Amino acid sequence: MASYHVAHLTEDSRRATVWKVVAQHLAATVPPDAHVLELGSGYCDWINNVHAARRVAVDLWNQLPKCAAPGVETMTLDVREAMRSLGEGSFDVVLASNLLEHFSPDDAASVVGDVARLLRPGGRFVLIQPNFRYAWRHYFDDYTHRAIFTDVSLPALLRAGGFRIMEVRPRFVPYSLRRSRIPIASWMVKAYLLSPVKPAAGQMLVIAQKEPAHVR
Repeated sequence: MASYHVAHLTEDSRRATVWKVVAQHLAATVPPDAHVLELGSGYCDWINNVHAARRVAVDLWNQLPKCAAPGVETMTLDVREAMRSLGEGSFDVVLASNLLEHFSPDDAASVVGDVARLLRPGGRFVLIQPNFRYAWRHYFDDYTHRAIFTDVSLPALLRAGGFRIMEVRPRFVPYSLRRSRIPIASWMVKAYLLSPVKPAAGQMLVIAQKEPAHVR
């Protein structure tokens, strides 16, 4: 995991700027009294900017505790192992950014099932994920990508796992910061998120809600 961050996911101060604005933009998906879990937290840029009663960050990377803000609990474990250790129905919201593509299709489906177990009925699963429909040119520049998802296949996977799709934005944010060294300001990110025109967008947003047991 250390070599992955050195080779592909190096630290970038612009990432914190982007995620602070993204977290604000999606604040309505996270009630202030919610218990929130982020899977594959990495540098913790998303979970650090979430306001909630409880925040838990999970990642196999051993530098995770150093990246977490005060008040963010950390679990330095494989995502699947961490979820197995957490109680059923113990979270209101689960966040995941750039996660499921790192699993085989069968394992990705298993992760979705584990998330459904962890969420309370009506809980939300909020994903920001590369959309192969728009990111195909550079999708496999990341040597750890294993599965392909689009704005059609990912919602279908979630529905199969017992979720109701609340929102899909096929083009949400750019695929990566790695190909640009342009300075980024908060106002630029806000304007981008609100604009109907999304140049270089390769990541999608999918928000799903856990269905009550009787609805499945």
